[in-house]
Amino acid sequence: MPSGRCCTRGRVTAIIAKMSVAEKLSPFDQDSGELNVIIETPRGCRNKYSYDEKRGVFKLSGVLPAGAVFPFDFGFVPRTVGDDGDPLDVLVLMDEPVFSGCFVAARLLGVIEARQTEDGKTERNDRLIAVSAKAPTHRDVKTLTDLNATLLDEIEHFFVSYNAQKGKKFKPIGRFCPKRAKRLVHRGERKRKRK
Repeated sequence: MPSGRCCTRGRVTAIIAKMSVAEKLSPFDQDSGELNVIIETPRGCRNKYSYDEKRGVFKLSGVLPAGAVFPFDFGFVPRTVGDDGDPLDVLVLMDEPVFSGCFVAARLLGVIEARQTEDGKTERNDRLIAVSAKAPTHRDVKTLTDLNATLLDEIEHFFVSYNAQKGKKFKPIGRFCPKRAKRLVHRGERKRKRK
């Protein structure tokens, strides 16, 4: 084998090895159509973790006040960008919490659209809501309307209070169907490609 070809293959292998898991996954699985999610913060955790794309690791990005925890596993959709410049956020309902960095195949239930204000600047910062495709407890849940309204109120309240603690105002503006949530993901994917 010519040495030039070997060196090229070596460089390609090195580039692929450096590529993060988040860059390898598409937003949706091509075969099943399930949403691909990377969990950052597990349910029941006070620590808020976030994925550092430049370093390819998860970092501690904050701590909730005593008595406050994430109500469900919280993560992001790979290769997407929301209006806030970050990957699209998703809250995943599961039977048991998983660990930071866990890949979860999920079914989109819908989206809580919201406006977030910080330092006088307002932008959209929507929250996708999904269930794990492997969660037996939620196998019949297909849309947000299948969930208890009180649960959705509590989820919204969590994000309002979580952001208030950080000096931000989070204002939910509507709850919408899986079809609208899927369009939001595709828009985020297109936005990421343009970035």
